[in-house]
Amino acid sequence: MKYIPASLVLIFCFVFGGIMFKSMTPPRCELLNENDTIFVLTGDVRRIPYALNKLDSLRYGNLFIIGAGTITSIPNHAHVNIESKSKSTYQNALAIKKIVNEQDLERIVIVTTEDHMNRALYLLRGTLPDTDIIACPASLTGMPTPSRVKRWTIEYIKYIVTLFGIKES
Repeated sequence: MKYIPASLVLIFCFVFGGIMFKSMTPPRCELLNENDTIFVLTGDVRRIPYALNKLDSLRYGNLFIIGAGTITSIPNHAHVNIESKSKSTYQNALAIKKIVNEQDLERIVIVTTEDHMNRALYLLRGTLPDTDIIACPASLTGMPTPSRVKRWTIEYIKYIVTLFGIKES
């Protein structure tokens, strides 16, 4: 039996893990209730318009834009609230936890891009273990394949780092 170099084993594990990471991502938005509270994590131009579209399909829903920073191009909407202090996905999770506790929410909807969803869900489920968290990924369709591969790879690496307990990645 020949010796397999450790570097080949590591490359295989990384590639196989990346395939598993992508396959774990929810493929589409789950069914929403007409009174759901949506939390959209900022960071990509697709997320807020996608979340606003989802909000418009709800009869009594609310939307929280989390980590907005200095974003000023958000339409004035009675059911849109803005949190602008959090700067990372982990800080987003803590901000969402505060709102969930203040409003006594049992179910929330998370909107972020599909490449970011696994890490966001991991952090949120660790922060809000008793809350029903519904995934609603915004698609990266229309983005060139090399750009999508780069984004998925970066998020996969961040996910691995998060699994090792480094939440501010």
